[in-house]
Amino acid sequence: MTSTLQRGFSLISAIFLLVVIAALGVFAVTLSTTQNQSQTMDVMGARAYQAALAGLEWAAFNVSQQPVSAPSAWVDCAYGKAIAVSGNLAPLTVTVNCNPTFAIEGASRVWVYDISSVAFTAGLAVGDVNYVEQRATAKLVR
Repeated sequence: MTSTLQRGFSLISAIFLLVVIAALGVFAVTLSTTQNQSQTMDVMGARAYQAALAGLEWAAFNVSQQPVSAPSAWVDCAYGKAIAVSGNLAPLTVTVNCNPTFAIEGASRVWVYDISSVAFTAGLAVGDVNYVEQRATAKLVR
């Protein structure tokens, strides 16, 4: 015969096991979600870097099209020039900043362009969970 003190012990251990298994399940789901978000942000960071490099390449191409010893700087050399990107880079906005200066070498005028390209996720603010920003800079001479 069992005493009345032993009744209900299996119920307490079953509830304890259910709570522990549920906590492990929540932990596994949270870990998986965090890992997935981290991987997504890593890919977006790589895309943003490629978009920033594309902005530099756009500026380098345009500078290379300028005549040597030009009397004035490249016309589109401006602060905050937005560049359109497409394909896998479409969720990103690219802004190219350009600062021209010149130097006289002998009888020639040499233009020096300080180029900064910034790629960031469109429509999101700095500090947002999904915000990504990458910068690339170059100095071009023509």
